[in-house]
Amino acid sequence: MNSSEHLSRRTLLWLLLTNIAVLLPLHDKITVASLGICGICFVWRLGIYLGKVARPPRWLVTVLAVASAATLALVSRELGLLNTLINLLILGYALKYIEARRRRDVLAIILAGYFLIALTFIDHQGIGNVLLLLPVTAINTLTLVSLFRENCSPATQSWLTIKLLLQSIPLTLLLFIVVPRFAPLWMVPQMKSASTGLSDEVGFGDISQLTRSSELAFRATFDGAVPKPAERYWRAIVLDDYDGNHWRQSSAIKTLQSRVNHLLPERTLPVERDNRRNYKVIAEPSGQHWLFAMGNAFSNTPGVFSMPDYRLYASRSLEQKFQYQVTQYPNAPLQEQLSETEYQRNLTLPAQINPRTRALAQQFTLRYPQALPRLNAMMQYFRQQPFFYTLTPPATGPQQLDDFLFETRAGFCVHYASAFTFMARASGLPARLVTGYQGGEFNPEAGYLSVYQYMAHAWSEVWLPNRGWSRFDPTAMIAPQRIMDGFDAMFAPQDSYLANTTFPAIRASAWFNQLRMQFASLDYYWTVWVLGFDNDRQQQVLNQLLGEVTATRIALLVLGVMTALFTIIGYSAGLLYLPQRRSQLDRDFSSICRVAARKGIVRPIGCGPVDFITLLTKHWPALHQPLIVWGDLYLQLKYAELTTKKQRKLSRQFHRQSHKLWLALLRTTPELKERTPQTGTI
Repeated sequence: MNSSEHLSRRTLLWLLLTNIAVLLPLHDKITVASLGICGICFVWRLGIYLGKVARPPRWLVTVLAVASAATLALVSRELGLLNTLINLLILGYALKYIEARRRRDVLAIILAGYFLIALTFIDHQGIGNVLLLLPVTAINTLTLVSLFRENCSPATQSWLTIKLLLQSIPLTLLLFIVVPRFAPLWMVPQMKSASTGLSDEVGFGDISQLTRSSELAFRATFDGAVPKPAERYWRAIVLDDYDGNHWRQSSAIKTLQSRVNHLLPERTLPVERDNRRNYKVIAEPSGQHWLFAMGNAFSNTPGVFSMPDYRLYASRSLEQKFQYQVTQYPNAPLQEQLSETEYQRNLTLPAQINPRTRALAQQFTLRYPQALPRLNAMMQYFRQQPFFYTLTPPATGPQQLDDFLFETRAGFCVHYASAFTFMARASGLPARLVTGYQGGEFNPEAGYLSVYQYMAHAWSEVWLPNRGWSRFDPTAMIAPQRIMDGFDAMFAPQDSYLANTTFPAIRASAWFNQLRMQFASLDYYWTVWVLGFDNDRQQQVLNQLLGEVTATRIALLVLGVMTALFTIIGYSAGLLYLPQRRSQLDRDFSSICRVAARKGIVRPIGCGPVDFITLLTKHWPALHQPLIVWGDLYLQLKYAELTTKKQRKLSRQFHRQSHKLWLALLRTTPELKERTPQTGTI
């Protein structure tokens, strides 16, 4: 290996730190086997750095690579295609890491590191992850700098790294603004079909699990006034199939969802369109397809479908943050006409379950023949009886609803909505269960609603002639403050979504919440302006920059930015030189030289300031003293180490002395008759 290929110890040290920094953000993607191999490679490389072990032979690295690839191929079905490819790249990165011998090996590792950083950003695009990846990118770049500037100090290498990153910002902004937005190519099916949030199957204890989660579900920004808390019912899933234990989506809806890109389900717009509410929703990654909207809502966002059960459904699973536009018609009914199939499906109940609940429903039917009074009486039943709202209800037996209504009488939203929906069906009224979220935390600084997982809720919908599907929420009878004032008005954070967190008292404090809201606002603006920079917003920005957007103007914009960028890089690299303005000292000295040249005394080439001053005193003996003072001041300012105050004082004196001497030279003729030959320049 020649000297140019030698790797310095500082480069090897940065390589160790880079390995940890690049792989740490990918901890949730690395399998146990891959993590073990990465750990072995790191320990081995550390031993090489400390001089304890030698580099592994190439055949051993080759065997490990083939064995790792074969293992990943065997488990690829369980991992998913994208996770398999990521682990394969991680293993290649680690194995290349231990066999690095030459500069080109380190270059390959650094390039793979940049690619892994990009993969991390694609998977997690929040501002918090961006702030984490910035130092990771800096460390990877610092390794690259140390590879070519081995003799520089760490401070110099760090400064060069900062300069490189700063120089990349204009090009990054240019590409961000100019490059067209395409559908992401990395939306490969993941290992799981759903990662968080609601499910298409709900049992008695399911939603209570979400009340332990403080994860963000989505954000909503309204064009006008924000709806009142009692109106914030965010529909997500409609469940109309009940087997006695769980509520599920009907098979017809599931079939339609599986063919949504081909059948294109659409609902007709309501007749009354005067009263509308427009808002935008930014849904967090959930691995699911269902979206969130209130009431009779439609969306014109590509990839979002308006389902027949009045939900919004995404054609792709939400693996990234997703923004969509919603138009809601608050006064429009939901499905005024119901087909016979739908009517019967929403009346069906399993036989021989919950006999006491059926008997109670029959009592309501006999006492209230009309549908609406009957439903109101059922709602009042929950208020009149000693029911209790709790997130930790006692267990129930096989007859779940009977035990809940007549024995325990303690539960949360799913218990009450299930019981009400069952009684409505048992009394001859089509009814179904709806799950979603209720409420929202308003951020006054940014003006949006944040809806968290612990706000998950369930309620009932009953179909009434000429009114369509109407919402009935028996939880409002038991815990009205849960609906009117939000989840936090009913439960302390320490008892619900902060119960399983570290330091719940601190996280529930006022100062922490204020800090959380400020960071949430920052994350919201990042999501809207960066992650939400779609084709429409790109067109608006280009119109503001260029006026009329044409291919010629875009090309001129790119050319101008690239020219300016390369000019700055060339100047910083020493390839370009810009004329520098001379100091006042040099300008005053040059003025004396020009006057002397007009009198025939030209400064010879190579003549220093001291020799030139001596030359002038020979030609002007009468000005000997002013010339000596002027020369002494010049030499002090040019070569002496002076304080700032002393330098300013002498500069003023030298400027005045130069002006006086300049005037004196103009009035005086040299006493020597022979002029100096014209062999120099000023």
